[in-house]
Parts: sequence; C-alpha cells; structure tokens
Amino acid sequence: MNRETDQKPQSADDLIALLDAADRLPGAKELRALSCDLLGAAAGKWVVDVGCGAGRAVAELVEQGVKAVGVDPSERMIAVARGRWPEGDYRIAGAYELPLQDASVDGYRADKVFHELGEPERALAEARRVLVPGGRIVLVGQDWDTFVIDSADPALTRTIVHARADLTAGPRAARRYRNLLLDACFDDVTVEVHTGVFTGPTMLPMLTGLVEGACSVGAVTRKQANSWIAEQRERAEADRVFLALPMFVAAATAPR
Repeated sequence: MNRETDQKPQSADDLIALLDAADRLPGAKELRALSCDLLGAAAGKWVVDVGCGAGRAVAELVEQGVKAVGVDPSERMIAVARGRWPEGDYRIAGAYELPLQDASVDGYRADKVFHELGEPERALAEARRVLVPGGRIVLVGQDWDTFVIDSADPALTRTIVHARADLTAGPRAARRYRNLLLDACFDDVTVEVHTGVFTGPTMLPMLTGLVEGACSVGAVTRKQANSWIAEQRERAEADRVFLALPMFVAAATAPR
C-alpha cells in the first residue's frame, strides 16, 4: 500500500484501524513524545507532520502550543483527522510536494512513512526546502526485514517476513535513515532504536497480515500459511507469542 497515491475508501479505513491499533500499543505514546522532543517542538514553533494519518500526533503537538500542519495524500485520512481533531491544520498532499513555502517550518516529522516511498531522497530534498536553517527533522519507522518472531519453523518464518517486506516500496528505509540524511546534507545526525516486545494476542492481526502478504505473492502455500498462523494462535492462547519489533528513530538538523 503506497501512501503517495490516493487510497480507496475501504483500504484507507483498514489502514486507519491498523494505525489506531498501533497507537494503542505499549510504548507508542512514549515514542511519539520522543519524536516531538527531538524536534524541539516548543510553543509557537511550526511543525509539519508528513503522512499524518488520522492526525493524533498533530493534535498532541497542538495541545502543546505548537503550530502543527498535518499532510497526507489520502483524502479519507484527512477527512478523519479533521473530524477527530478539528483544531488541527490538515492538508491533502504527498511527501514529494508539500503545500508549504520555502523555509517555513521549524520541524519536519515523518512516522511510518518512508518505507512507503520509492524515492526517499526526493522526500528529503523537499524536507530541506521547507525547513528553516537549523530546523529539525525526525524520522520514525520499522525495518520490514526485522520482525523477530518465535516459531517452530524458523525457515518458513524468514520466508514470510522477507516476502512481506518485498511488497513494500522501501522495506529497509529505516536502516538507511542515517545515510539518507547525511547524503541530503543534514547535520548532527543521530539514530536510536526502541524495541517493542509483544507476547499476547494483540499482535495476531499483524502476524496474520504478514503471512497473508507472503501467501498472496506465492512465497508460501496456503497450507503453509494456515499452519503457521494456527501455530501463532495456539501460542497466543498459551501465552507463548513472542514478537520483537525494533523502531528506528533518526533526527538531524538542516544546514544553517
């Protein structure tokens, strides 16, 4: 699913449900707060949240007195954001062409976005354009090749993870954050990793999505997919699910 193109209403609603579920996971609120801290998002500052989805982060920034603009290519996403958080400023646009003037924002935030971009360098050039000199950029996301899942069949699990990753435009964008930012001439580049560990049934929909994606491209058979997810359901019932998901957080400063 590419957020640089308009989504059908149903697919957008499905994505909203997934994002809402992700926002409820342990550590999600703290990770959003960290991203805002790294931005230096203080009252009166202008920040753009690229790929804002249903607008939660924008609303949280506005609550802190930040002048936040949420941008998303999906009309449905923007409609939901405006309905949920009407105090925010939301605009329909993609990461490659932001509806902002040159040097007009103090901060640029993109959470779970760059893996959807076929041209991350183009998005960072646009970030450079809209940021003031000395402005801050923060990128948050997962590496789609780095799902750590306990399973009775590790080889099949590797196949599932990698096949699902290959359905994404930039599955390894997160591990590239540092070099992408350096190549785009940003300064003071830092990267940290925060790993969520999940052991209950909450992540079964994500695990199911991984194997269904792999099955859809023929990387695994339907019989293998059914067997794998049946095992994960049994693990959930016995409190034996184990999923570790590293989230990469990169920050940098626009040249002065």
